[in-house]
Amino acid sequence: MALTLVIGNKNYSSWSMRPWMALKAAGIAFEEVVISLYSGDADKQKILKYSPAGKVPILIDGAVTIWDSLAIIEYVAETFPEKGIWPKGAAARAHARSISAEMHSGFVPLRSECSMNIHRPIQRKQLSADATANVERLQDIWSECRSKFGQGGPFLFGAFSGADAMYAPIVHRFHTYGVEVKGAAADYMKAMQAHPAFAEWTAAALKETWVIEKFEND
Repeated sequence: MALTLVIGNKNYSSWSMRPWMALKAAGIAFEEVVISLYSGDADKQKILKYSPAGKVPILIDGAVTIWDSLAIIEYVAETFPEKGIWPKGAAARAHARSISAEMHSGFVPLRSECSMNIHRPIQRKQLSADATANVERLQDIWSECRSKFGQGGPFLFGAFSGADAMYAPIVHRFHTYGVEVKGAAADYMKAMQAHPAFAEWTAAALKETWVIEKFEND
């Protein structure tokens, strides 16, 4: 049975972008269901039809339902081991999972101050000390991955992996809010922006007409 991925607005839903990128980059076929977020009880009920957690993204594989970005990526990696969702080497794979978990649970100041909003005019924003520290940590993560594991390709572990999918929305945030990055981190951003799946998501986001006011005041 074909996979179904339920996602929110591509312009705003960073969590939806992560498993979508992982699936697309790996060439795994899926049906896409888009539900607008924060648009009233009707759309909330649509999400609840797929998962009692009431949040996107949601992956449906027959009788199996997974409703968290990182959990979806892990499920896909197990279901399609030939797709190389995680790096092959044990050390690289452990590192990829570690930085993915750090992304999953961390960087709250940056995410709060720079919500994903792809159609926002590109303009630099003054960040707090905590958000600036997040930016520095992110650049360190990217640079370290490229230095230690990046041979054989332009992504964090050479070939595109689940870790790149987890960090894809940060690339959008850095671009949208004019966050300056240097060296290996800047090169990595360029590689991500040039990836066909990243470009496809971006183009679709820019065509959306939904506007969520709470994310338009940055």
